Amino acid sequence: MLKAGKGDRNAQADLYRQYSKAMFNICIRMTGNRSDAEDLLQDAFINAFESIGQLKEPAAFGGWLRRIVVNKCIRFSKNSFQWKQLEEDHNELAEENQEQWWMTIKSELIHEEIKNLPNGCRQVFVLYVLEDFGHKDIAENLGISESTSKSQYQRARSLLKERIIKKI
Repeated sequence: MLKAGKGDRNAQADLYRQYSKAMFNICIRMTGNRSDAEDLLQDAFINAFESIGQLKEPAAFGGWLRRIVVNKCIRFSKNSFQWKQLEEDHNELAEENQEQWWMTIKSELIHEEIKNLPNGCRQVFVLYVLEDFGHKDIAENLGISESTSKSQYQRARSLLKERIIKKI
């Protein structure tokens, strides 16, 4: 870790190999496309290597890097998605039964369908379900209302359920 912080390319390459797949999966789920995910992943690692000296506990690198990746994806979505239009088009949906029906389905199918969701609801779904953000935090980070976050989450759940049921 110290070597990577001092610019050692081999040490940085080792960290990249160790963490890139997991971080890429976050990026692809949040962006929905490979090109943007690759760009965000590269930017996140560059930022991490430039700032690694700020990391006080080397053992916390994975969580620290994950936070950098998620923040990069959030900033990307704020600049790329038309949240205002989504807010106007989708009124808050009634809360459905909160059972996690997807827990019984193969994860590969779920992740593939998450990537195929429309941008807004995919972003909220990933942050809420996979990154454990609350609707208030999502709203603040994405610059949307809490009700938009909730409605986009419900829309994502509904679309996922519909699409997965068709495939199984």
